[in-house]
Amino acid sequence: MNKIYMLLIALAVISTTAFAQTGSDYAAAHYTKKDVYITMRDGIKLFTSIYTPKDASAQKKYPIIMQRTCYSVAPYGADKFPAKLGPSELMMKAGYIVVYQDVRGRWKSEGTWTNMTPVIDNKKGKKDVDEGSDTYDTIDWLVKNVQFNNGRVGQWGGSYPGFYTAAGILSNHPALKASSPQAPISDFWYDDFHHNGALLESYFFTYPVFGVQKKDTTSKSWYAHQTIKPDTRDGYQFLLDMGPLTNADKYYKDNFYWQETVNHPNYDEFWQKRDLLRHFGKVKPAVMIVGGWFDAEDLRGPLAIFKTINKTDPAAYNTIVMGPFDHGGWSREQGHHRHGDVYFGDSIATFYQKDIEARFFNHFLKGSGDKNSGLPKAYLYNTGKKEWAQFTQWPVPAAIKQKLFLSADGKLPMSQPSGTGSVSFISDPLKPVPYTADNTTTVGFTPRNYMSEDQRFAGRRTDVLVFQSDVLTEDVTLGGEIMAHLKVATTGTDADWFVKLIDVYPGDEPQHPYLPNKNILMAGYQQMVRSEIMPGRFRNSFEKPEAFVPNQKTNVNVKLQDVLHTFKKGHRIMIQVQSTAFPLFARNPQKFVANPYKATEADYIKATHTVYNDSYVEVEVLK
Repeated sequence: MNKIYMLLIALAVISTTAFAQTGSDYAAAHYTKKDVYITMRDGIKLFTSIYTPKDASAQKKYPIIMQRTCYSVAPYGADKFPAKLGPSELMMKAGYIVVYQDVRGRWKSEGTWTNMTPVIDNKKGKKDVDEGSDTYDTIDWLVKNVQFNNGRVGQWGGSYPGFYTAAGILSNHPALKASSPQAPISDFWYDDFHHNGALLESYFFTYPVFGVQKKDTTSKSWYAHQTIKPDTRDGYQFLLDMGPLTNADKYYKDNFYWQETVNHPNYDEFWQKRDLLRHFGKVKPAVMIVGGWFDAEDLRGPLAIFKTINKTDPAAYNTIVMGPFDHGGWSREQGHHRHGDVYFGDSIATFYQKDIEARFFNHFLKGSGDKNSGLPKAYLYNTGKKEWAQFTQWPVPAAIKQKLFLSADGKLPMSQPSGTGSVSFISDPLKPVPYTADNTTTVGFTPRNYMSEDQRFAGRRTDVLVFQSDVLTEDVTLGGEIMAHLKVATTGTDADWFVKLIDVYPGDEPQHPYLPNKNILMAGYQQMVRSEIMPGRFRNSFEKPEAFVPNQKTNVNVKLQDVLHTFKKGHRIMIQVQSTAFPLFARNPQKFVANPYKATEADYIKATHTVYNDSYVEVEVLK
């Protein structure tokens, strides 16, 4: 089992090559490398690797493209080169001055590490620093000290480097011309470590990466001593056996990020200060936000940042790309592109890299740099039709809002059922619904495949409610936002509500040639299209949780992230509702306590949950 956790550590250390493809020695043959320390305004020095094309000269200048990362700029050493430089092999060969930087407090950089550094809008002196000021100081040094640059800088990064890219927009440096936050975190309360304040217990094994301070500048991991080494690959069983989250202290008593998490159970100032969205105003660089419809880590971030910039600065060049990708999947070509069991087509990542990403950066860093890039406002992949679509606005103003009612007879009508009705289930936190049928994926860094996984394993349980439409007589395209308006009751005083939108394939659906194993049956496949959880305690306020009154009908709204998906003729639309999805999300005790992270074993109780038939899911339909 130690090999698994060495792999986990290796995944966390992946830096600029986090999403890299295997390559050759092209970088070493065509680039020179220089390692420097760049001093920030408060005196902290940040380690920076600079790769310059060997043919750069006064007559042939190149733009700078930069990534700032907490995952290390490895390989370290003036004679060491990564397999790939920049966002793609294509762009590496097109020629850019590529810069990588360890952010403060990480690896070979000085300073103290902070998760999602809070933004300081009105800085009053050199000691007021954040990722925006560090980005500004870095760009300022680069354009003044790196030979043969053309004065234009671009920034990109995926996942945590995507956050640094999004925060870098706030630097407002005049040389920053193009920014591409990819799978960016926008707010740890809603994305990544939480969803609407519900803790992702599936991330339990990652806390050493984010919650241990290093003592000095280093090129080697300093947090391995906190890595958990369970004797099983079954994360469901391991975490269930661990019991209440209070028992996690035997692993993470000294992990500062775990302690920050469990001591801030509500959306208080600690989390609010890490909300990037409230800081976007006038945006100077061109922005292209990138995400994956099946990104289990950072689906909300790209959509939320895109919509926020649209609202706060409608005149900005602000675009979004969403493909049929998991976390970072646009940066690595599969050939026959699958997510989980579902096949979407060929060379999709290459299309993105060539016709979207390279086009964006070339236009703003090498070309005219005007707003006529030739790219649309929204370049989105329809995961049902399995083709790209372009939109001048997103969400689409002409979309028709449609309600799908959760009828007590298990149907999904588009009009409210007559009369009163309800359906109930018993939720037992000691026997929670698994979020996946593949236990081998439950101790890794990212729970990737569940985002499009066949849901038959869940729908056949008695603690999962299933509502299904009739067979569709024509294609139905859902494009835009989704809100589940649940009318519920519980015999307990607390409950989570997990809602799934599912595409049910017909019984004669053929097998496709790229299935990962022969035991998968596409006939009747229940492909999850979107899902989200809402802790009932936060139904009225994320700052001030409230208990349920037992057996009292109560409104709980669950906002699911956007979709672009065509449910084809012959398919069905399904909604599943459940209360647990373990160990993706930590179990709700179902007895209201002030801090559920401090709940005892006695607080975990069975409860009967009821969903009334005036509940509905509101979707947006594109004609």
